[in-house]
Amino acid sequence: MADHDRWPAVREGWRTAAAQGLYAYGLIVRMWVRSTLAYRASFVMMAVGNFAACALDFVAILLMFSQIDALGGFTLPEVAFLYGTSGLSLGLADLLLGSMDRLGRRVRDGTLDVLLLRPAPVFAQVAADRFALRRLGRISQALLVLGWSVTRLDVDWTAGRLLLVVLMTVCGTAIFGAVFTTGAAFQFWAQDAAEVQNSFTYGGNALLQYPPTVFAKDLVRGVTFVVPLAFVNWLPALRLLGRPDPLGLPGWVDFLGPAVAALMCAGAALAWRYGLRGYRSTGS
Repeated sequence: MADHDRWPAVREGWRTAAAQGLYAYGLIVRMWVRSTLAYRASFVMMAVGNFAACALDFVAILLMFSQIDALGGFTLPEVAFLYGTSGLSLGLADLLLGSMDRLGRRVRDGTLDVLLLRPAPVFAQVAADRFALRRLGRISQALLVLGWSVTRLDVDWTAGRLLLVVLMTVCGTAIFGAVFTTGAAFQFWAQDAAEVQNSFTYGGNALLQYPPTVFAKDLVRGVTFVVPLAFVNWLPALRLLGRPDPLGLPGWVDFLGPAVAALMCAGAALAWRYGLRGYRSTGS
């Protein structure tokens, strides 16, 4: 078959696999949601607990600003904007793919073999496994902080700027999702690397909650060029807030979030595919 005749079939195969994955993911999520809502009081308490635990991070920021007027040159509403955008992106990625950190446990005890035998994509099964609806607590808390900051910022909120905030959230979710997936793929070999993965996801979120001006430039370069978490909110937020880039990068770099998210997702997909192909079970 000629190359130009093969590509339509390849593209159709990709579309079919993606549709099957989304369908399987939806079925598993629906099952876990129904299971969660069967005990509504328990769900409400866990969601409220999740909300309160995440809110403590912002309480620490409020306590800090009770003693200072600015942090690294950023006011409280500006720091709240960074906090809200980062927390919302991580919360959405955690809701959709947070179960990926359990892969190492499945590799160690051999239960991943069960998923390989089912007529559904393994990625969809792992991502939807034990779907935790209580994580809506983190999302709602970050959304409240973000909403408050938007009303307090000295920014002329045009339609374009509001669209940029939405784009930041989508790209940030994709970037954190790519980190979740890459970390899970690494566990095919490491088998116990959930904490390493968490250092880039939850640890990265803790970093992005604060202005880049309070960190050493080498660290800022690392989260810009090595693990590009800066594109979650730092760079586009600097553009929105009218703040200078501490690295002195060209202005067009602030708009590279979609490209960076796409590249990271493509790299994560390759890492997952390579890791799954190299899986050889536990031998037990």
